[in-house]
Amino acid sequence: MNEEDTSRDSKVGYWVELSEYDMLTAEAMLESKRYFYVGFMSHQAIEKILKAYLVHINSKTVPYSHSLSLLAKKSNIYQSFSEEQKEFIDLL
Repeated sequence: MNEEDTSRDSKVGYWVELSEYDMLTAEAMLESKRYFYVGFMSHQAIEKILKAYLVHINSKTVPYSHSLSLLAKKSNIYQSFSEEQKEFIDLL
């Protein structure tokens, strides 16, 4: 494994770790019935896993954006979503 691969794997791991933490936080908020924060933390988890995927596929710096639709489009996965999934990600 070369230095670029190691750096990319490190960045992917960073985003995945943050995403997992946010998902655990969303679950804790759901258990405590703090529904607003469930939505917020779910958005954060999805945003970070999309950023991990972006780094994985192109090893570049991810866009500074919170738009799930934009991140999914840049990941080339948005077009594979059903209309319902597109509406959901746009809403979230």
